[in-house]
Amino acid sequence: MFDGPFDVFALIIAIIAVLIAIKASSQAAELRRRLASLEEMFYAQRQVQPPPLMPTQVQAEAPATTAAEPPPLAPEAEAAAPPLVTEEVSPPPLAASTEADAPPPLAASTEAYAPPPLPAPAPGFEERLGTRWVVWIGGLALALGGFFMVRYSIEAGLVGPGVRVFLGGLFAAALLGAGEWSRRKESISNIAALPIANIPAILTAAGTAVAFATIYAAYALYGFLVPATAFVLLGIVAMGTLAAALLHGPALAGLGVVGAFVTPILVSSGKPDYWALYIYLAIVTAASFGLARIRLWRWLAVTTIAFAVLWIFPGLDTSELQVAPHAFHAIAGFVLAALLVVCGFMFGPTIEDGEIEPVSSSSLGAYLFGAMLIVLSSAHADLALIVFTLLVGATLLVAWRAPAATGALGAAAATVFIVFAEWAVRANPDMLVLPGGPMPGVGPVATDSSVTLHLVMAAIFAAGFGIAGFLAQGRSNSTIIPVVWSAAAVATPIAILVALYARIAHLDRSIPFAILAVLLAAAFGAATEALARREDRPGTATSVALFATGTLGALALALTFALEKGWLTIALALMSLGTAWISLQRPIPVLRRLAAIFAAIVTARIGYDPRIVGDAVGTTPIFNWLLWGYGLPAASFWGASIFLRRRGDDPPLRIVEAAAILFTALLAFMEIRHLATSGRMTSPPSLLEFGLQVCVALAMAIGLERLRLRSHSIVHNVGAVALTAIAGLISVFGLLILENPWLLSSVDVGGLVFNLLLLGYALPAVLMLLLSYAVAGHRPVAYANTIAGAALVFALTYLTLEIRRFYHGPVLLYGATTGAEQYTYSIGWLGFGVVLLGVGILANSERARLASAAVIALTILKAFVIDMSTLTGVYRALSFMCLGIVLVAIGWLYQRILFRRQIAPPPAPQAST
Repeated sequence: MFDGPFDVFALIIAIIAVLIAIKASSQAAELRRRLASLEEMFYAQRQVQPPPLMPTQVQAEAPATTAAEPPPLAPEAEAAAPPLVTEEVSPPPLAASTEADAPPPLAASTEAYAPPPLPAPAPGFEERLGTRWVVWIGGLALALGGFFMVRYSIEAGLVGPGVRVFLGGLFAAALLGAGEWSRRKESISNIAALPIANIPAILTAAGTAVAFATIYAAYALYGFLVPATAFVLLGIVAMGTLAAALLHGPALAGLGVVGAFVTPILVSSGKPDYWALYIYLAIVTAASFGLARIRLWRWLAVTTIAFAVLWIFPGLDTSELQVAPHAFHAIAGFVLAALLVVCGFMFGPTIEDGEIEPVSSSSLGAYLFGAMLIVLSSAHADLALIVFTLLVGATLLVAWRAPAATGALGAAAATVFIVFAEWAVRANPDMLVLPGGPMPGVGPVATDSSVTLHLVMAAIFAAGFGIAGFLAQGRSNSTIIPVVWSAAAVATPIAILVALYARIAHLDRSIPFAILAVLLAAAFGAATEALARREDRPGTATSVALFATGTLGALALALTFALEKGWLTIALALMSLGTAWISLQRPIPVLRRLAAIFAAIVTARIGYDPRIVGDAVGTTPIFNWLLWGYGLPAASFWGASIFLRRRGDDPPLRIVEAAAILFTALLAFMEIRHLATSGRMTSPPSLLEFGLQVCVALAMAIGLERLRLRSHSIVHNVGAVALTAIAGLISVFGLLILENPWLLSSVDVGGLVFNLLLLGYALPAVLMLLLSYAVAGHRPVAYANTIAGAALVFALTYLTLEIRRFYHGPVLLYGATTGAEQYTYSIGWLGFGVVLLGVGILANSERARLASAAVIALTILKAFVIDMSTLTGVYRALSFMCLGIVLVAIGWLYQRILFRRQIAPPPAPQAST
């Protein structure tokens, strides 16, 4: 239609307009078809006649009819009606002799004989083609025809720019007039009640698209209109389209709202005027919300909110942010949404009591989100903070009056936390937290205007959410509404207190904040007691639990604020214990999940910094910060698991049990590392550390194996296997390979008997043997035998290393092996095998006897492979002599004691008969 790329733009507008109209027309046609089907069913039921009566029925009804009706006005000869049927049917016996067998009156039997209504047939291909598709394509052709006609006139030079604009406006007016005329002449668009396309809506949509394109061309292409005039005209077209939607349906509403919000993009100027923009958008929003309220079009309200929130972003990223007009836009949209969109508040739609409506809640939450963006983008300007505070307070008021908007409380609490959290992490001069206070004139003080305003806001928000959440209990018959109020009342003050603490105290010790946390805990405790004494109402039990949890949380924060940073871990663990105890007193499922959440948070905190307090762990063995940082959480989680198990086995219990096992193991491992490294936690591992870790892991595995038999807990089961696997990995790679004092490590093992070998090999062997007996009969045989085999390996390793200690001193890595040493190994192994055999015989243990056989077989192998080639002289002879004597003695023991063959006595002679 016009020059340049604006032809494509105009064409796109036309296509969009017609597509929107097509969708709406299809919906309207479906409604018309259903209405026609209902009308046919209604008339069919009213006009249906009973089936023909049999002759006997006619005779039986004749006296009753004569007595009931007045004499006819016509002669008697003409009054006789022709027979209903032509063929004679013999009546059944005694059918005509009694009136009792007469059929019921006609009026009473009409509905009984009425056939069921037939469903309306679906429109076929030909009907769709002739009544719908042709109309849709025709509407698109009208819009494109106007564009192409003007384009042709431009290319041919027939008309000038002014005439082109005039013709475009004239064509738009003609389409709009045709749409209105066809709407008033319903016969044109509704022939024989066919469900055809909505011709008036399509004509009006095409006219609106042409009007948009014409005004924009007059402004952008030819400069006939100044920006203000073009802006006003486009706004009038958009508003008119919204008004026409009252008559033509949702198609025009969608076109109008899109056109109204896109108009400011089409008309731009060098210096944006945000006041004019947001006043215009307020008018458009009011019209769109009003139309959505009148027609109850939820989609129109959602679309308007989405466009309105998007219009908050322009200008936020500039250094010259104009806070006042942006704040006006947020306030205007919030007020209009509260008045026209929120169900049950002022002019909004009605809704059942106790139901949370998504659009009502999300509409307020969207404008709260916009106000939050203004605060963050303006670096917490005073005006932005004040407006944000007003909108949050208004949200509480609207949610108090209209339960349908209760969901907006979650958005309000979230935006409040984001505002304060962003303010807390914003760069702050270090002078703010110096012990002596800030130096005069160097940096801001803690009571400057920004901090003071935030403190005032924090007090208002904490009091508002807390008091309103408490007073809202018992006002609704719904369960979810009081729970949402109580959750917001508990979470918001705690979140604000944490943000203020991070901003002002920089996470250091602060007695004033600890006092505030104690006061908050007291308030939550008082609310808990007050609600517990009330009568049982929907949601009261859950709300009591939430306030009680808030009490524990505030007390934990008080400990955190008053003590060092590491106490935060302990405080959260104590919250898990306290929540589990409360869940035992008041069996509410949410409390069990909260206990598990606290345990998960503490676990994540440990992953962030395993030392909990950084370098301030201390150098004292055992009694250092690790004992408190890991020991108290472990004890808390074990206690919480005991409380939770009394109410059943579920995922929250398993999470807490897993945390208890994890922290117990970490306590042991971290304390061992601290002991082995003398407080230098980053030092490399040693034989002492590996040995202690294996012993502790095996001892814990034994304890969990005993515990799981009573608890039948899958966590205890998996924990025992996991600790056994950890002990096995450390044993193989740590003790037998990396820190083996004969292979790779030059460690000083210590004294002759009481040394590291006793701790690293003998004690693990004993614990492995005990673990194998603990799992015997309760786990697969291969599992128990594997652990018993590991015990045998470690016992033999200890014996071997102890013999080498006798010959080489405390450092086993260096020095050649003498013949006497090799002979001592053989004698020692052989003696160990004999001891195992004796234990197996005395205790009747097949496992010990098999272990003895394995050790003796290894000794035999050593004798023939190593001793024969390395030993000389008397040592070689003694080695084989002792081996032979022992083997013969073992054979005798097996023959005479273990598997002694009894000679069967001769059979007794039988007595003769």
